[in-house]
Amino acid sequence: MWLLVLAYLGGVLTIVSPCILPVLPFVFARTGQPFIKSGLPLLLGMALTFALVASLAAVGGAWVVQLNQYGRWLALLFVALFGLALLLPSLAERWTRPLVAAGSRLSQVAGADARPRPGASLLIGVATGLLWAPCAGPILGLVLTGAALQGANIGSTLLLLAYALGAATSLAVALLLGGKVYAAMKRSIGAGEWLRRGLGAAMLAGVAAIALGLDTGVLARLSTASTGGLEQALVTRLASQSSGGNGAMMAQLPTASDQPGASMMAAGGAMKRTANGATTLPIEGPLPSLDGAVQWLNSPPLSTQALKGKVVLVDFWTYSCINCLRTLPYVKAWAEKYRDQGLVVIGVHAPEFAFERDVDNVTRAMKKLGINYPVALDNDYTIWRAFNNQYWPAHYFADAQGRIRYHHFGEGNYAESERVIQQLLREAGASTVPDGLISVSAQGMQRAARMSEVKSPETYVGYQRLAHFVPAASLTPDAVADYKVPAVLTLNDWALDGQWNVGAEHATSAAAGSRIVYRFHARDLHLVLGPGVEGKPVRFKVTVDGQAPGDAHGMDVAPDGSGSVTEQRLYQLVRQPGDVAERTFSIEFLDPGVSAYAFTFG
Repeated sequence: MWLLVLAYLGGVLTIVSPCILPVLPFVFARTGQPFIKSGLPLLLGMALTFALVASLAAVGGAWVVQLNQYGRWLALLFVALFGLALLLPSLAERWTRPLVAAGSRLSQVAGADARPRPGASLLIGVATGLLWAPCAGPILGLVLTGAALQGANIGSTLLLLAYALGAATSLAVALLLGGKVYAAMKRSIGAGEWLRRGLGAAMLAGVAAIALGLDTGVLARLSTASTGGLEQALVTRLASQSSGGNGAMMAQLPTASDQPGASMMAAGGAMKRTANGATTLPIEGPLPSLDGAVQWLNSPPLSTQALKGKVVLVDFWTYSCINCLRTLPYVKAWAEKYRDQGLVVIGVHAPEFAFERDVDNVTRAMKKLGINYPVALDNDYTIWRAFNNQYWPAHYFADAQGRIRYHHFGEGNYAESERVIQQLLREAGASTVPDGLISVSAQGMQRAARMSEVKSPETYVGYQRLAHFVPAASLTPDAVADYKVPAVLTLNDWALDGQWNVGAEHATSAAAGSRIVYRFHARDLHLVLGPGVEGKPVRFKVTVDGQAPGDAHGMDVAPDGSGSVTEQRLYQLVRQPGDVAERTFSIEFLDPGVSAYAFTFG
């Protein structure tokens, strides 16, 4: 329910976003006609079409995107004719005979006569829905990500529809107010014809803006800058009230902390304690199917039936996720300590970035991390959806009868989780289960975060989930462009310098000497990076406040700031000793070709 509210409010905010400008003339062309029979059908057609197309695009693959491109061009042609009919009604008379009737109908639809036509307005709304490319700010990015992870289901479509109806609501208010202004102007100065021609010209300008990609380029970048902070505040407020959330979208939600997804909004099962202090674990449901993995590592494929009689811990993770890395020491220790008592730990590797789908990359990461328990590669999110999972990391604890008895999302609550393991093992008949708890002293990236010091959010470098980038208007998606760092960066601002090609998921440097600069506040700064073409290493130089990091260097950086990107993974670049302060981080890549994905902090 909270996610539906969040999606709706995100849609309402689009009215103050610059990227809504190209479609506003299409909506205001209904000004002066009855709202119920003209404006409302247009807005409903727009909302329904957007929700349908966005749902298909999120789960249907490239063919849906390509098909929608043809639909957009047809819609552009239709709306352009509509705009011409508004601007130059006499033009219809000079068209060839087969088009005369069409031109006359368009002229009527455009408002040349007084009769409202709900069907025609609905058709204009459908065309507008095909053309509408709302800004991918935090809320819409949240919704689209969840749609992709959860696959085709009614919940994803309802969230996208809620977003579209939110936008329709704010547009309806604007349309109603505009209608009153329009009527007043007609009565006072008889300006109806000129207003109609002006709307026609505005519609043609909107068609040109969309055809040139301004709605998904410059205007979208401006919109992210103007509404991203407000959207993030809504996300944080509503997420905190939802006690962990019940929707599919929280998995990649950029939060106000450093966590990927809402992973640190830790949520456990409904554990209760009886009067004598014993723990009662509820039955949350059967252990879902583990079928659908593209490959199993460290084990042949496992099934829920074969695991009967064993206590099972299922850990959803991905190898570049800093939160997953910080929980791994505990998961590995439990697997080792309780293996002989009947515990089976299963890692489900559900990738966030494309390179995490590569089996060799995952195998290499597992070897470095010392993971020797079974891991299912869930590249298609089949197991993720079977569990209706929402978070990285997520832990599900099943008893020997194949029933989930407890779950926990995110970092923390390790003692409670281990006591659950002990209780389930005893219920299964294990007689030598120790009472003591493990003691973990993790180092490097796996060291626990100092969350009281973290004031910087996880930040994606690709434009699909872009936030805090400055200056926003300088961003040129999917093309090599020159960037400059502004003279002043405030907390959590970041910028590019040199030649970069910013894609949906990552940015790639196109020349030696390109930099990324980030003003941050946290003990640790990490950046997901990948090397150049064919894995060619990329050398880099890190500075903190313009100086070599010295004692503040991360595990992947020397004290003089030097380092090298040799594989696709998370790199720890800064670890401040002692008191944590706000710093300006800079990384200069001495060779071209590096790919940068996301910053995380700890």
